[in-house]
Amino acid sequence: MMAEKYTIILMQTSQSRASRTFLDFNSISQAMDEICRIYERKVMDINPTIQNISYDIADLYNFIDGTVDISALVYDRSIQAFLPYDRQWIKQKMFQHLQKRARQ
Repeated sequence: MMAEKYTIILMQTSQSRASRTFLDFNSISQAMDEICRIYERKVMDINPTIQNISYDIADLYNFIDGTVDISALVYDRSIQAFLPYDRQWIKQKMFQHLQKRARQ
């Protein structure tokens, strides 16, 4: 289940090593929400006069692809270890997450 796995997002947003960061969450779903919030903040920084932000999955994919590096570590209780996932996996989970949100 997407909602129950401790997840760490490793992200580098620019060529500067100082932009490396990690974010940890109690679920994959929370991690996807935060990636959306990071994207929204970036859009607002670029366009400070915008009142309402609207975007689609292609915009999020472009943001994810535009990061220098992004990956996820997801804890698997059965082996008591973190499993690594790449940006393609993050994009797949983002799509599933937004589909689920749209149905709610």
